[in-house]
Amino acid sequence: MEESIKKGKKDYLLIKLFIGIVVGILIGTYSNEGLINVIQSIKYVLNQVISFMVPLIVLGFIAPAITRMGNKANKMLGVMLALAYFSSVGAALFSTVAGYAIIPNLNIASNVAGGKELPEIIFKLDINPVFPVITALFLAICGGVAVVKTKSQYFENLLDELNNIILFLVNTVVVPILPFYIGSTFATLAYEGTVIKSIPIFLIIILIAIVGHFIWLTLLYTIAGIVSKKNPARVFKHYGPAYLTAVGTMSSAATLPVALKCASKSDALDKDIVDFAIPMGSTIHLCGSVLTETFFVMTI
Repeated sequence: MEESIKKGKKDYLLIKLFIGIVVGILIGTYSNEGLINVIQSIKYVLNQVISFMVPLIVLGFIAPAITRMGNKANKMLGVMLALAYFSSVGAALFSTVAGYAIIPNLNIASNVAGGKELPEIIFKLDINPVFPVITALFLAICGGVAVVKTKSQYFENLLDELNNIILFLVNTVVVPILPFYIGSTFATLAYEGTVIKSIPIFLIIILIAIVGHFIWLTLLYTIAGIVSKKNPARVFKHYGPAYLTAVGTMSSAATLPVALKCASKSDALDKDIVDFAIPMGSTIHLCGSVLTETFFVMTI
């Protein structure tokens, strides 16, 4: 996986995501109902494609990673579950304390003028996932551990081939459509007036939440750097596209393929750990969502 990405042409994903956001806002601001209907349909289909791919990504990366790690996978699974739990609980507590300290000092209006209503989507193409994400996660863990315990060389090779196939789909299907998905998301927000009308009220809150993300990320990276005795900058310097995707889509599912692509560029991370931990973390380690939603709920 690592070699195929490093040999690939530089794709400037971060720039593409920024362009997608800017173009989306401009189009949405000046769109009429007919054009926004087309954009909504595009957004719906792209979301269906991404949602279809996510369980396959989870299965196609976690199961082969477990077989490559061998008996170390059991220990890694326990560590991941513990880290995800304590990090999410810690993020919620951090956000709660920040909310009690900051929100009373903000002058927030009790009501806001509503924006335009989005028209009903005229075209929908439903692409149902083969199975839910949690099912894919459970299947990947059970299948990977079973292959390790039975020492089945045939299925180990089969899972490696599955990993190559899913990686190809990520690089050729999922990652290229993300700028369009994010652009269509911001186009609908701009059409509704959310981007413009909500700025006086919610911009400060959003900025506070994002600052909270960076504080929590700094804490996690610092702890990881101390434990691993490696410079965290070797990892987070590659993570701009992943964080922008997360902020733009508010979806761990949409961010997963970008996070895999970013993490694979770091020379501080082991390939098997990346293939195992990134899909697993996107499913169970939701400290960003917990932090944001806790602060927003307290604000409301």
